[in-house]
Amino acid sequence: MKTYKDNYLLISFIVGFLVWFTATILFRIAGHYFFIVDNPLIMLVLYIILIPVLGFISTSVFNKFNLNNPESIKAAVAMVLPGMLLDTLCIQFFEKLFLNMPESYSKTFASWLMFAYSVVLLFGLFRKNKK
Repeated sequence: MKTYKDNYLLISFIVGFLVWFTATILFRIAGHYFFIVDNPLIMLVLYIILIPVLGFISTSVFNKFNLNNPESIKAAVAMVLPGMLLDTLCIQFFEKLFLNMPESYSKTFASWLMFAYSVVLLFGLFRKNKK
C-alpha cells in the first residue's frame, strides 16, 4: 500500500507544472510591464527575486514530505521537468505566445528560465537533512 510520502514525485511534478503555468500566463498577460530587458537594474532584481521565491516553493515541498537529500534531488528534478519541456515550445514560439514583448527579449527570457530551473535544482541538491 502506498503511503502519502510515496506520492512526492507526482506532487512535485504537479507543483512544477502549476508554477510554470502561472508564470507563463503572467508573462503572457503582463510581461511587458515588468520584464524590461533594457533596464539592467530591473533584470537584476528579477534574477535575484527568483532565489527566495523558488527556494520557498521547493523547500515547502521538501518539508511537506520530509524528504531526505536523495529524495529532495528527485523532487527538484520532477519540479523542473514540466517547465523545461514546455518552455522549449515557449521559447521556440516566443513571438506568437508572448505578443506583448518583442522577439529580441527571447534570449534574455531563456536565460532567466535556465537560472530559475537551476535555482530549484540547487535547493534540492544542497538541502540539509532534517533531524
